[in-house]
Amino acid sequence: MIALYLHIGTEILLRQKQNGWGSKVVARLSADLQAIFPGIKGFSTSNLKYMKSFAEKCPDGQIGQQAADQLPWFHIVVLITKLRSTEDREWYVRETLANGWSRAILEDKIKTEFRSRVGTAVSNFGEVAVRGGRVINAEILKDPYMFDFIGLANGAHERQIEDGLIGHLTQFLLELGTGFAFVGQQFKLIIGGDEFFIDLLLYHYRLKCFVVVELKAGEFKPEHVGQLNFYLNAVDARLRATDDNPTIGLLLCKSKNKLVAEYSISGIRSPVGIAEYQLVRQLPERFGAQLPTTHQIESEMSAKPSKSTKYPVVR
Repeated sequence: MIALYLHIGTEILLRQKQNGWGSKVVARLSADLQAIFPGIKGFSTSNLKYMKSFAEKCPDGQIGQQAADQLPWFHIVVLITKLRSTEDREWYVRETLANGWSRAILEDKIKTEFRSRVGTAVSNFGEVAVRGGRVINAEILKDPYMFDFIGLANGAHERQIEDGLIGHLTQFLLELGTGFAFVGQQFKLIIGGDEFFIDLLLYHYRLKCFVVVELKAGEFKPEHVGQLNFYLNAVDARLRATDDNPTIGLLLCKSKNKLVAEYSISGIRSPVGIAEYQLVRQLPERFGAQLPTTHQIESEMSAKPSKSTKYPVVR
């Protein structure tokens, strides 16, 4: 089917170039194809236009170095309509094939600029080796993490965010990335008779290690690393199996000073990453500049309407 669509798109491009075909001719072609092949779907005018775009952007049936026919058609439509560069398309093809993303997940990953966030968290992974002298791939972390799916405002408390993430566990794990499995929330450790609670405990089945996630509702502070490192040492001592790699720590905060974060984890023996999270997806600047501020909205709502104001009647 993909080969057929590529052929049709190539023919449309060729005829438009040689014979000056316009959009009306494409609509007529769509009607003719549907009349000749009534039992076959996919010959709508919009789909023919997608075929043309496919032939324009992937003339050899390849998306970068990846064969396009490895994907369903509407995955390809998303890639050619939502992304501009071949490099981006190829990267998302690889990730889709590796992780089995549905079209909805692929669209969401593109919308949240997933590629630009991967591997950008502050970490000491380059300094800390695991079994066999291997270095942990920094791409397992990203910055920032997008938690807008839990429906909380920016002023939410840590426990509210934590509960929201567990309430949307599937989306939370998808945002974290491939390989993460949930172990527990407020996971209790008893050490020397004292009780301690880890915000979120995960396990990465590809890296074979536990992952401790600590949430901070405010700005990153150096002392947060001390608390996280304590949890990492405790998990390694109490839960880590003999064939597990050292536990990884992920500190998620509302904001951070990158240089302060880098200094804070320098010299820490356990693998630690620090990243921000966003509860509300940011509007593009060109839109935000055109919207009224909260103060302006409140002023308008509190203003008394003039006597001449007429309101429509809604029935």
